[in-house]
Amino acid sequence: MELLAGLLDSSLSHTDPIDLLRSFFLFTSCLILSVNLWDALRLRFVPYGARGTTAAAESGSSPAPSPVARGLDFLATLRVPHSYFTHFYIASVLSSVFWALLLILHTPSFQAIASRIHPDRLHAPSMSIHQVMLCWFLMLVQGLRRLSECFLFAKPSSSRMWFGHWLVGIAFYVAISVAIWIEGTPALLSHPFTLDDVKVTIVPSLRTFLCLPLFLFASGVQHDCHHYLFSLKKYSLPTHPIFRRIVCPHYTAECAIYLSLALLAAPPGHFLNKTLLSALVFVAVNLGVTAAGTKTWYRQKFGDDAVRDRWIMVPGVY
Repeated sequence: MELLAGLLDSSLSHTDPIDLLRSFFLFTSCLILSVNLWDALRLRFVPYGARGTTAAAESGSSPAPSPVARGLDFLATLRVPHSYFTHFYIASVLSSVFWALLLILHTPSFQAIASRIHPDRLHAPSMSIHQVMLCWFLMLVQGLRRLSECFLFAKPSSSRMWFGHWLVGIAFYVAISVAIWIEGTPALLSHPFTLDDVKVTIVPSLRTFLCLPLFLFASGVQHDCHHYLFSLKKYSLPTHPIFRRIVCPHYTAECAIYLSLALLAAPPGHFLNKTLLSALVFVAVNLGVTAAGTKTWYRQKFGDDAVRDRWIMVPGVY
């Protein structure tokens, strides 16, 4: 723990951890958009699975590739099995448990992060202890559910994804495990944990009463979508009613899950938790790019009429 505290202390010596988290989510979102806008990068690095095979053929169609193209082609070969998606949720669950222990014990690692937060933020309205506990628990539930789905709905596959997807995914889930509590640091510093904290002794706020059902509903919808996709014949067009208007409703549900967390974690006087809002931006951009590629692939495989009336991810918007 002392070694970890030292590493955190040196790495955060000139940076507010809250700013660092927000910058990571937003910078990575911009990077994903930039890669998607340039065909030479998009075709090589964005698609995976069956879509990746088609895109790779298109990107390698040049008869005499330039040195830059050859370099990009080499980077595009650095792929990992698609089954490595499971690692994202292993990282999520382990990170949630790890930080729960560190926060409860007020370890030097937690103190190293807390000491780097700007004093103005430490005196600003903070998430309450109960908000921190609720959002941490919901993030743990999300990680456990997705991890179980990876095992329950797994099919043998030779699909692969670019290793950059894997690295960014791991980094996201490690970062979100900190983002879920970081704006509650003042309360965490001033309140020692006791067994009484885990008792449900207060009436839920109106915000909790409204937003917790959103989290549960979106989680249920996403689980049903994943179960339905698992039941389909490989690379077939979904025809379930929820898929008839949206190409990727499970991605829509994912965004709703993080929106509910951003609402539930909002400090007093704020509508949203800004750190989790920046994480929501990352989720929406990352999944939006993937969903657009899915619709394009469906159009190429099944014809334009098959997806003409389907929104990509958000009905009426995108």
